[in-house]
Amino acid sequence: MPQGLAINDVEKKEINKVFQRLFRKIKPKLKDNDEELLKKAFQLAVKAHDKQRRKSGEPYVLHPIEVARICHEEIGLGPTAVTSAILHDVVEDTYVTLEDISALFGPKITKIVDGLTKLDGLYNVESPQAENFKKVLSTLVEDVRVVLIKMADRIHNLRTIDAMPKAKQLKIAAETSYIYAPLAHRLGLYQLKTEFEDICMRITDTEFYEDIETQLKETESDRSKYIRNFLRPLKSRLNEHNIQYRTTARIKAISSIANKIRKKKIPFSQVYDLFAVRIMVDVDPSLEKSTCWQVYSVITDTYTPIPERLKDWITTPKGNGYESLHTTVIGPKGRFVEVQIRSERMNDIAERGFAAHWKYKEVKSNENVFDKWLNNIREILDANHSDALEFLNDFKTNLFSEEIYVFTPNGDMRILPKGATALDFAFEIHSDIGYHATAIMVNNKLVPMGFKLSNGDQISVTTKKNQKPKEEWLKMVVTGKARSKIRSAMKEERRKKGELGKEALMRKIKNMKADFEENIDMLVKHFGFTSRPDLYFAVSTEAFKVSELKIFTVEGNKLVLKEEPKGDIAPKEEQTKTKAKFTNRSKILVNGESADQYQFVLAQCCNPVHGESIFGYLTATKGLKIHRTNCANATHLMANYGYRILKAEWADRAASNFTVDLLIIGVDSGVGVIQGITNAISDRLGINIRSFNIKGDEGYFEARISLVVLNKDQLNVVIKEIQALEHVSNVTRIDKASK
Repeated sequence: MPQGLAINDVEKKEINKVFQRLFRKIKPKLKDNDEELLKKAFQLAVKAHDKQRRKSGEPYVLHPIEVARICHEEIGLGPTAVTSAILHDVVEDTYVTLEDISALFGPKITKIVDGLTKLDGLYNVESPQAENFKKVLSTLVEDVRVVLIKMADRIHNLRTIDAMPKAKQLKIAAETSYIYAPLAHRLGLYQLKTEFEDICMRITDTEFYEDIETQLKETESDRSKYIRNFLRPLKSRLNEHNIQYRTTARIKAISSIANKIRKKKIPFSQVYDLFAVRIMVDVDPSLEKSTCWQVYSVITDTYTPIPERLKDWITTPKGNGYESLHTTVIGPKGRFVEVQIRSERMNDIAERGFAAHWKYKEVKSNENVFDKWLNNIREILDANHSDALEFLNDFKTNLFSEEIYVFTPNGDMRILPKGATALDFAFEIHSDIGYHATAIMVNNKLVPMGFKLSNGDQISVTTKKNQKPKEEWLKMVVTGKARSKIRSAMKEERRKKGELGKEALMRKIKNMKADFEENIDMLVKHFGFTSRPDLYFAVSTEAFKVSELKIFTVEGNKLVLKEEPKGDIAPKEEQTKTKAKFTNRSKILVNGESADQYQFVLAQCCNPVHGESIFGYLTATKGLKIHRTNCANATHLMANYGYRILKAEWADRAASNFTVDLLIIGVDSGVGVIQGITNAISDRLGINIRSFNIKGDEGYFEARISLVVLNKDQLNVVIKEIQALEHVSNVTRIDKASK
């Protein structure tokens, strides 16, 4: 943490004022010695962070106070969490030790602060960091407040991220998209999840974000008028039924709109469900379900519903406790409108997730929804992971956003991620059932183990004691639990076989009159194995034969390579090969210096164009690759290999050509479609077309065209020119990663 000027008197007054605002809001919840601990934490934080400042220049202590406010007001946490939030950086960044915290605040707050200290900066997936992350997750299953406070910490850092250098912003956005946003969704923190995704998009895809934001502002007046007209007849009918309710209308998140535009390949003007209307009823928990369905009846009596868009998460809540009834109806002017119906209790849980869950333990529908998920996390923590990425990936599969509901032969329901297979189900029931599964039936029909399950499927599993997991099983499962259990079983089986291989190798080396321990590591290295167990396993499976040791002789106790017979020396290969001609080398700077020092290439997955925001990724074997910051692979690379990411930028002038692929969708008028597109590109703009493929069917055409452009500005002109053609519906950029 950089040191700066000490807090002055004016700043002290402001800091005290900010804390007093927080104190007044949380005071009604304070019990026993909560007030004493809270004030003591504030005083310690002010003293410890006295000479520390944020990148913006403001006193650093304002950050933990704001994190504490978010914990209380936006997440709904109580005094213990708020006190811990104020202290969350003192051990990490100041002279204060964990022992000091323990002496002043006791074991409960100390444990939370310890967890928070471990959580900072753990996502670049170097092994020590991943090990720390694993320790933090063990804290998660004991006290979820650790992660909830970190969520508040991260959202405040994102809200104030503009003061950070762009390269740092990109790394923070990547780890947020990779871990924090899915975790927020899994914990039911929908507002935070949405804000995480919106801010990350603003950082990684600024132009697209600002374009949608501008169009939302331009249509705001019409949208507000439409919502009023839509609600007027609904309110009239609801009032007739004497239902206590309130309504809100929320605009869909910019990131959500962007995903819809990308997924459906449509322009903004064709995204009709830009907002959702929410109706919240205020009734006793025993009347919630019937009242929500009564409201649904009123809505569908007023407007025509679209049956396939009905989503009933009241009868069957989501795996993270979310309860709501969603329907889409056709409103005035034929526009689709999504309506969400829920109780105030359901809304509280939808807004605050895990934190609100504990307030409603007595409500049966919400019972144990998080306990089951946390049990899965415990099982993943218990599994041995030799590789840091392996562990993170297993954990991340438990953060799925889409779910399916399937049933055992006895009718017990299980919630699995969308895309889960029959074998995933076997492991979900019990690890032993998964290990020994031999045949699986879905809806009384025998299916392959990799069969993808659907909502409502009923599954039965046949087992045999002598059945064991196989390597190919890893390709048949998607859940972290199944993956980790299969890997554990494979490692144990590999270890047992390796013991046999080790014995065979020891006998051979002993027969050669050499010492095993003095030679084994040399053999591992010489024959290209990564570890002793890998060599032992290769011997046991005969992938490596002990007879290959005949190339060695013994000197003392050591194995030494036999001398090669002398003869003509083969011509020595050139030490250095002529560097390949990499395009656009002179126009890219890496970490502020000319990229000539690197053998770099433009990544083929996203084909960056001069003027677009870019970064460098140093691969293990293929040099430096330059990606767009909004590349489909960017989040994965930055979150998992942050230590290989280099700052990259274009030099001022462009001198080369760039290849870009576009997808054009439109109405197949039968005549002149191809000519119209090629005229617009080649004749009017003078752009070189490298390839052009088009197919039409039943009045619809889809064309993929590869162009050569000079820079981003020229690309934008091309897209606008094609979009303006009479029969064209939409034009989008396509990457190899999204094909």
